[in-house]
Amino acid sequence: MSFFNIRGFTSKNRLRKVLSNGSFNSSGSSVSSPKLLYLSPTHLEASLVKGNFKNIVTLPKYVDQEEWLASNVFDFFNNINLFYGAVSDYCNHRNCPVMSADAGIEYMWTDTNRRQMKLPASQYIDYVMTYVQNLMDDESMFPTKSANAFPPNFIVIIKGIFKQLFRVFAHIFHAHYDVILHLHAEPHLHSLFAHFISFSKEFDLLDKKDISPLQELVSEMEVSAI
Repeated sequence: MSFFNIRGFTSKNRLRKVLSNGSFNSSGSSVSSPKLLYLSPTHLEASLVKGNFKNIVTLPKYVDQEEWLASNVFDFFNNINLFYGAVSDYCNHRNCPVMSADAGIEYMWTDTNRRQMKLPASQYIDYVMTYVQNLMDDESMFPTKSANAFPPNFIVIIKGIFKQLFRVFAHIFHAHYDVILHLHAEPHLHSLFAHFISFSKEFDLLDKKDISPLQELVSEMEVSAI
């Protein structure tokens, strides 16, 4: 479960203060932001946690795996939501007309009729957060009463959630990392992302194809033991 205190820097009040001071100007797009800025050695080394996350992500003794997955999904969802809230003023239809994770990667949203739609990043992410929140609020999907069991396809549900949350990470890193730097939030973002990736690997929640937009960052973090 996450132990990162990230509420302080992700507040809307601080972001509005930055804007009102006129000290920061960003289009919020991956085109105008420095290419792969998050891979700069100076920024890459910024982390709250150094070392292996193995002890944090391993299933504790006597804890049901479904309960462990559910509790961690709640934490990851809430923390990622806070990070996106910190950059959301820059993620608009003009700056981010499509949901992307680099110039060559665009994500399509699939609606309830299985139709794929190209959406602005802000709308796509709003759909993701609403979708995940609704799942977590559904007692048949995430039971809170001991008498209720997790659904047989719970791991499939978790994998779907992780896939979408990873896409939010990818968009933040590629399109809004300059805002993260201005908020001095990169150590928190790196640590949360490393925790997220370690957890996903522990329980095989993401495919290589899912991770590919940030594979270079993941590899660098593994080498640096972040």
